[in-house]
Amino acid sequence: MSTKKSLSRRDFFSHMADGVHGAALAALLGGKLLAAPSRAKAKSIIHLFMNGGPSQVDLFDPKPMLKRLAGSAAPRDVANEIEFTNEVGGMLPSPFDFRRYGKSGVEISELLPNLGSVIDDVCLIRSTYGEHFNHEPSLYLMHTGRTIPGRPSLGAWVTYGLGSENKNLPAYIVLDDPKGLPINGIQNWQSGWLPPVYQGTRFRSEGAPLLNLKPSDDIPTPLVEARRRLLKQIDDAHRAERRAQPDLDARISSYEMAARMQMEATDALDLSKESDATKEMYGLNQELTQSYGKRCLMARRLVERGVRFIQIFIEGQIWDNHADLTTGLRYACGKTDKPIAALVRDLKRRGLLDSTLIMYSGEFGRLPLSQVRDAGNAGRDHGPSGFTTWMAGGGVKGGLAYGATDDIGHKAVENRVSVHDFHATMLHLAGLNFQTLVFERNGLKDRLTDQYPARVITEILT
Repeated sequence: MSTKKSLSRRDFFSHMADGVHGAALAALLGGKLLAAPSRAKAKSIIHLFMNGGPSQVDLFDPKPMLKRLAGSAAPRDVANEIEFTNEVGGMLPSPFDFRRYGKSGVEISELLPNLGSVIDDVCLIRSTYGEHFNHEPSLYLMHTGRTIPGRPSLGAWVTYGLGSENKNLPAYIVLDDPKGLPINGIQNWQSGWLPPVYQGTRFRSEGAPLLNLKPSDDIPTPLVEARRRLLKQIDDAHRAERRAQPDLDARISSYEMAARMQMEATDALDLSKESDATKEMYGLNQELTQSYGKRCLMARRLVERGVRFIQIFIEGQIWDNHADLTTGLRYACGKTDKPIAALVRDLKRRGLLDSTLIMYSGEFGRLPLSQVRDAGNAGRDHGPSGFTTWMAGGGVKGGLAYGATDDIGHKAVENRVSVHDFHATMLHLAGLNFQTLVFERNGLKDRLTDQYPARVITEILT
């Protein structure tokens, strides 16, 4: 008697996702078959990526010991990580004060008073660590799980695992900064060897959300609808004569989504419909906060419409403070602190925070000693051995500071959290198992946490 091996949903889509098979299926099924499992806490994820590497000892991780060691030579383990060896100074205490905020009394920098106002909804992870001290490989690690290019990004994995909640909008949307792309450019939101339907779609925060979304000719609506109906009939007839061609199905589906997006994308990002009070809360009336505030508000509107994964990037490398640390951090925090707190508060008041996971990270942190390029103009070099990330909403405990670095803020030593642990926890909150979320190719089963041990940080979960 023959036996049939049962085929799980994940195995089915792994096999079918060769080439654009997965793209065609995902588009044609509208995400219904890939709906989030009932155990998922987070239906949507917003990743606030801080290009350049925010300094943990100046923002999130107070270290009084640095004041006692000010100006002294760097310990050997710190010196071994220095990239610019000809610019090394002494141990550098933070020029900023730390304060306790909220009922939880979690300490963060005076530069982040707005984040302090919502700190009871935030879980700081002070013991994150990476693998490399250069930007390029560290960005690949944070976005794809490896320090090498060519692999699928976080958003691609999430949308591959869960599909879409809104057939009129991409499941994975990127809101990059009009002032410039991050290091590695569009590779940060690529689909790698996953089907291309899972790559991030860039939405602009200035002008039309998508280029060439609307036709150049002003055609009456009835005529547009008639033309679409005719085109669908032609497509259906063409497809009927060429069955079992997923490339064709995927291409037709992408055109159909583009047509649907003409209305949905414009409406989703139309901030004129927001109240004056909401615009003020996000900082849209101030030049410094306007750009980042617009994108945070857009993210909330996209979450309301069922978009799975949204990434917001910041201009260039404003957190890469190799020099003039004080001025650089005041500028970077000034741009982002108010909008980020507004996003947390706004999602909460609308009942969306419990189902939306907000993640905050750079690619690494900074070293606790000074980097001196000009006299009186000290900064900090890259520090991957211990830095702070944070999560809020989506099944995460608020008002918590988890893990710790050593006494000088250099190396994660207590409840260490690797980038892979960070990723595994994100997937878990979305209802996905990081061990079984696989994609088969060339006889191999690839994962986001491929070739690395990882764990879900259960201690920070509700």
